[in-house]
Order: sequence, then C-alpha cells, then structure tokens
Amino acid sequence: MTQVYFIGAGPGDPDLITVKGRDLIARADLVLYAGSLVPPEAVACARPGARVKDSAPLTLAETHALLMDTVRAGGLAVRVHTGDPSLYGAVAEQAALLDAEGVAWEIVPGVTAAFAAAAMAGVGFTVPGATQSLVITRAPGRTPVPEAEALRAFAARGCSLAVYLSATLAGEVRRELLAGGLAPQTCVVAGHRVGWPDGAVLRTTVDGLAEAVAGQGWGGQVVFLVLPGQDRAGTPSRLYAPDFAHGRRGHGGPPDGPPDQGA
Repeated sequence: MTQVYFIGAGPGDPDLITVKGRDLIARADLVLYAGSLVPPEAVACARPGARVKDSAPLTLAETHALLMDTVRAGGLAVRVHTGDPSLYGAVAEQAALLDAEGVAWEIVPGVTAAFAAAAMAGVGFTVPGATQSLVITRAPGRTPVPEAEALRAFAARGCSLAVYLSATLAGEVRRELLAGGLAPQTCVVAGHRVGWPDGAVLRTTVDGLAEAVAGQGWGGQVVFLVLPGQDRAGTPSRLYAPDFAHGRRGHGGPPDGPPDQGA
C-alpha cells in the first residue's frame, strides 16, 4: 500500500493541481509542501487535524524524518512539489531513502510552468510543417549542463525550447540562441510566476530577450519559451482534412499507423 505520494502542484494556481493530487492532499495526515515555490492556497484543502508544514527551511534528512514519523504511525504522507516532480525536482534522493526503509511511494504528475506559460500567452510549441519537437532545458549556472546539451546545440536544430532556471542568465541565453543560428527576430515568450496572482507573460524576440526581462525587473521563477515556428505560416493540420481517414472518421487511412495529432 502506498504510504507516501509526491504530488506536482502545478505552477502556482491552486486550480491547476490535478483532481487526484487535491484528493490526496485532502486525505493526508502529513502535507509537506515546498513553500518557496508552492503557495499555501495549493494545500488549503488539507483536512482539519492534518499536519501541514513548509519544507523550505528543512534539510533532506529532516523532511525524510517527518515522512517516516507519519508512515510509522500508519498515516498517509504527501510531499507537494512545484510544477511536475519529474522536472528539476528532488524526488530521486527522497525516494531512495524511502526505498531503503521499504516504504511504498508514488508520483502524481502536475502541470509544468512551460505549459502554463504557453496557455497564458496563447501560443503552441508545435506548428504543422514548421516544428514538431520541444526540448526542456536550462542554461548552465551554479549547476553545470552537459556540453552536448548546450543551448546553442538545441537552437541549431530549430526546435522549440522551454528554458528553465535561467532568469538571471537572459543575456547568456540570448548569446547561445544566436550562436546556434536562430534568427534575431525569433519569437520568445517569457513567463514570470505563471499561475500566481502576479503572474505575467511578455512576448519578445531572441535579440530583445535580455533587455525585455531586465525592463520587467524579474528576478526569479521565469521560464523562456523559444518558438521558432510561431511566426511561420505552417501548413494546416491534416487531422480535420476531409480526405484524412482515422479510426473515428472514414476509411482508407493507414490501418496500423498512429493517429495524426495535428500538432
């Protein structure tokens, strides 16, 4: 039986948490949330009597001890992370400690900031006939990035990028994107604290990225969406074309081929 759940709380808007995540928070005996990035409103559905604690000032050992106290008492513990736990999270080391104790755990996915920013800006990562791939990455800072994953290498491929954890490195992001061959006027959306009450997005270009962010005074919680296909005249999606047959409409399409998502 699962005793610990790692829950993706989404980017900040309490309504962007999944139904499963909210239900688990409402049932839990311990709600341990990353208060530096997850607003208290996201865990306000905790039941009366549950222990709700901000993990921001705690060490890994201290958070593990709290989880184990709940597990040993026969309770249910939830660890609430920002966005989706699979992206730049610290789940692996927490899960390893639980594994060593023989504790069953599970991850509940969440909405990541890049998708919330794209929704807020009304843009898409994929454009038919222009770009069909998205890379989620970041610029090197205090933590290095493998050389093969340099921004310029991804930029050279012409795919869409979501660049995380790089708010103070906008100038470096610009240089790398230009060095990779992206046109200076390539569309970039910058999202700041997307999902929070003061969240905002702005649309700029690769060349104007650093100045645009500096002008806003944004110091953290920024994601950059680099969208080479955004301003191109892509081809219409085939999904709704009259002559395009699929499993729910018409006949004559490839019998075993995957459905065209029209992306």
